[in-house]
Amino acid sequence: MSNVTNSLLHYLIDNRIIDENSAHQISKKLQTSKSNLGDILIQNGFFAKEDMLILVIEFYKKGYLNLDDVNSNFAITTENFLKALAKNLKLEYMDLDSFDIDYRMASKLPFNQLKKLNALPVREDEINVFIALKDPMDMNIQESVQRVFPRKLVKIIVAEPNQIDKYLNKIELGESIKGLISEIRKEITSSAAENPQESSGILKLIEIILKTSILARASDIHIEPTENNCIVRSRIDGMLTETFIFDKDIYPPLASRLKLLSNMDIAEKRKPQDGRFSATILGKEYDFRISTLPILNGESIVIRILDKSKVMIKLEELGMHENNFKKFQKAMRAPYGIIFVTGPTGSGKTTTLYAALNAIKSVQTKIITVEDPVEYQLNLTQQTQVNEKANLTFAAALRSILRQDPDIIMIGEVRDQETLRIAIQAALTGHLVFSTRHTNDAVSAVTRVMDMGIEPYLISGSLVAIEAQRLVRKLCPHCKSKITLPINVIESIEKHLPENYQFYKNVGCEKCSQTGYLGREMLSEILPISESISSMIAQGSSKKDILTQAINEGFVDMYHDGVIRAANGITTLDEVIRVAKS
Repeated sequence: MSNVTNSLLHYLIDNRIIDENSAHQISKKLQTSKSNLGDILIQNGFFAKEDMLILVIEFYKKGYLNLDDVNSNFAITTENFLKALAKNLKLEYMDLDSFDIDYRMASKLPFNQLKKLNALPVREDEINVFIALKDPMDMNIQESVQRVFPRKLVKIIVAEPNQIDKYLNKIELGESIKGLISEIRKEITSSAAENPQESSGILKLIEIILKTSILARASDIHIEPTENNCIVRSRIDGMLTETFIFDKDIYPPLASRLKLLSNMDIAEKRKPQDGRFSATILGKEYDFRISTLPILNGESIVIRILDKSKVMIKLEELGMHENNFKKFQKAMRAPYGIIFVTGPTGSGKTTTLYAALNAIKSVQTKIITVEDPVEYQLNLTQQTQVNEKANLTFAAALRSILRQDPDIIMIGEVRDQETLRIAIQAALTGHLVFSTRHTNDAVSAVTRVMDMGIEPYLISGSLVAIEAQRLVRKLCPHCKSKITLPINVIESIEKHLPENYQFYKNVGCEKCSQTGYLGREMLSEILPISESISSMIAQGSSKKDILTQAINEGFVDMYHDGVIRAANGITTLDEVIRVAKS
C-alpha cells in the first residue's frame, strides 16, 4: 500500500470519519482486490458518491494528493477534478485546446519569467487579464503574476498542467525565430518582395518548418491563413497540433516561395494546384507532395512528408497480433484470389500493402501495381500511376496490366463496379490481387462488395481474406502513469482482459511534445474466407450471420485486440474507443 493511501487513511481516522478497525479492513481490501480507495469507501457506505469529490478536493488542498494520486486512488479524471476544484475555488476552468489563445500577450513579456511562474497568459480585456496557472492555489505566484500586470486585474484560470506546458513550449518555439521573422519583414519591404527567389529569410523559415515537423515525426504540414494570423499545424501520430503561429504578413511570401519550389503557378490563386519538391533535411533526402486550395483568407497549403526509408517496413514489424499475422501470411501464400485491406483514410492501408508486396517479391514473380498516386518506389515491382486526363483510370490500367502477364497485382483502391469486376476476373484466372476498401470492419467489406452489384457466387469464389485495421497512438514510455479504471468500465471489458493487466494514462513530457503519446501501433482483425463463410457469401447471408460464423472459427475483432493492448500498457483505453469502437 502506498504512502499516499496511508496518509489518507490516517486523516480519515483523525477526523473520526472511519475507525481503526475499518481502516484495517480497507487496507486488506486494497491489497486483495482491484478496487481503489474511493470505490471501497463508497461501497462500504462511508461516503455517498456525490460527496466523494468534496473529500478529494479537501485532500488536494491540504497537500495529501497530487493530480496523479487523484486518479489512482479515486478513479476521477484530471478534467473532472479540475472542473470541481475551479468551482470550489470560485475560479474559471478552461480547456486550453478548445480556446483561441492570444499569443501576442505572451510575446510582450519576458518568456523566462512566464516559464519560472508556470503561467500562461490566455486573453485580456480592458480591465482584466486571464492567466492559467499550473498551481492555482499558490498565493506567492498569484502576487508575482499581478506584479507583471500592474495596470490590470489578474483573473486566475484553472487548466490542465500538461496543456499549460504544451502552450508554453509553443511560445518558446516562437521566441526562437523572432530574429528570422524580423529579417523576412525587412525583405518584404525591400526589393526582394518583388522577386521571391531572392528572399533568403523565407527559405530559412521553410527549412525550420520542415525540420521541426520532421523531428516531431509529422506526416503532414498544414499552413493556413486566418483573419489575423498564419497558422502552421503538423499531423503527428494522426492528430493535428499547432506548431507555429505567425502574423498575417508572413503568409504571402511563404506561400509564393513554396509554389516556386514545387513548380506551381505563383499568380494562380483561384484554382487548386498540386506539386512536388525534394529537400535534404538533417542529412536525409525527403520528398514533399504539396497541395493548395483557395479558401476565404487566401490558400490552404498542405505538405505531405514522404520518407523513403519509412515505407520499407517489414510485415512482422507492423505490430499485428501474432494470430492475425499468421492468418495474413497464410492468405498471402494463396496461389490466386483477392485480399482486401480495409480501413478509413490514414489507417496505414498503403503501408500494409507495401510491406506485403515487399515480403513476397522475388525475381521469379512479376508484380504490377496501379496507384493514385505512386507514393514510394518498390524494387522488382512495376508501378503504374492513374492519370484521369489521359483516361488511364483504375479499370483501364487494370485491363492493360492483365496483358502484361503478371503473377501479383496491387490495385490502390477499388472505386467502382467495373474495377471490381476486372479484379475478380483476374483473381479467378490465377492472379493474386491485393486491394483496399474504405469500410469500417472486415465483415462489412463482404456486404459492401455485394452491394456494388457483383454476383455473390463470384465474390465467394475469389475472396481469400479481408484485413481491417486502425492506428492507435502509443503511450510515451517516458511519462505514462498508472491509472485505476472505475469498476463499471472494468466490468464492460472484463471478457477481453488478460490475466494480469495494468492500464495507464497519457501525461506529457518534452520527449513527446507534451501529448503523452509517442508513435503509433496497428490494431487489426483478419477474416480468412473459409469454406463455410464462402458458401454463406454465395447464398447471400447477412452480415450478422457471417460474423457469428467467423467468431465460431476464432475471429477476434479490432476492439478486442485494442483492449488487450491497453491492458498491457501499450496505449490508453480512450484511444482504443476513439478508433475502434463502432
